[in-house]
Amino acid sequence: MTADQIRSLQPALVALLNHFRNCFKREASFLHWQRYLLGLMADLKRKSIEPIALAAGVPVRTLQEFLAFFVWDHDRVDKQLQQLVMDEHGCEAAIGVIDGSAHAKQGDKTPGVQRQWCGEAGKMDNCVIGQHLLYTDSESDNPFTCVIASDLYVPKIWADDRERCRQAGIGDDVICRPRWRMALDQVTEAIGNGVRFSWLTFDEEYGSIPAFWFGLDRLGMRAIGEVRPNFRCWATLPKYGSLRGVFVAKRVDNVCRHSPVFRDKKWHRMHIKDTTRGPAIWNVKAARAYLVDASHPDNNISCPTDRRYWLIVARNPKTSEIKYFVSNAPGNATLKQMMSVAFTRWHVEKWFERAKQEAGFGAFEVRTYTSLIRHWLCSRMVMYFLAAQTQRLRGEKSTDHAGTGGGRIEYAGRADMGSALALVV
Repeated sequence: MTADQIRSLQPALVALLNHFRNCFKREASFLHWQRYLLGLMADLKRKSIEPIALAAGVPVRTLQEFLAFFVWDHDRVDKQLQQLVMDEHGCEAAIGVIDGSAHAKQGDKTPGVQRQWCGEAGKMDNCVIGQHLLYTDSESDNPFTCVIASDLYVPKIWADDRERCRQAGIGDDVICRPRWRMALDQVTEAIGNGVRFSWLTFDEEYGSIPAFWFGLDRLGMRAIGEVRPNFRCWATLPKYGSLRGVFVAKRVDNVCRHSPVFRDKKWHRMHIKDTTRGPAIWNVKAARAYLVDASHPDNNISCPTDRRYWLIVARNPKTSEIKYFVSNAPGNATLKQMMSVAFTRWHVEKWFERAKQEAGFGAFEVRTYTSLIRHWLCSRMVMYFLAAQTQRLRGEKSTDHAGTGGGRIEYAGRADMGSALALVV
């Protein structure tokens, strides 16, 4: 973003930041927050503490302490951000997308770093994993998206080493929790802060956990999520509760391939959405099914749930890719609506991509838990501001402000940081 662009956004930026002024006890902390946000918006090769501090003309140690130790209520900022999103962008068709992001990291000092599956690298790697919740109005032309919650996944090997946790500023109350449980807590807290979703959607890491579905049921949340082929269910109720193969729950890939409930149905050819590569067309079948109720008092008995869930199989005619989905939507839900929601997960993937490029989301180089959480929060705040201003920027003529007429925004160089900081300091 050029200095002219930042200058044009001054009134909106100041108004946004002042909304959170009550979260800062000291004016100096508030000004450091502004500097850090501007640094994340500027055109720096690396949007971590040192480059931002050098560009802003403040000691590196000062910004390090601002993220790690200065007294400001980042939890309150997070809560007010959720409330602001609803006040400014709340809509009846809002969708929540649950997902995680992995960030490859070297060494062993970054909080939560561990050799684990890294989606960013597509392999087992040394990385940090965050658990996130995105809000989108899912508009077809100019969708608004904002990640409204971010938490660090703490691996068991970290949680079991409390001394290591304390050195990284991870409190004793922060334990290893499965990411599906973290996601439920994020949704619960967002609802408590006034956020309202029409639907939730997620990938197979969450959808393949029956307890996750039951947690959503308790929240009264309508959802659709992908499940793994080995996820188990019944297309029809078993005659007996038994461990005999004929009565136990079956894999969904086998249910969709062999059960008469699916085998006798015709494929529905469905246009899901338009993409840059052309229309996304899938062939779809759906029926109601029963999940496995693990809460049955006799753990030796495979017990079906009392209620039925949607089981959907989708096949891509071009690539032969097959996806399986489960939904707790009511029986009168339309297949078109459910599939449209299921394929909105691209919003969070696009958000991660842009946040890493434009707001330094993955550029944290910190050694404390608080620093990491605050860095993610600052990146999310920048992304919220840019998303909220996108419509106005796109409406301006490119001759007025460079980059506003195209798809990619140009950013202020290091030399512009002084004048940009002067706008709000």
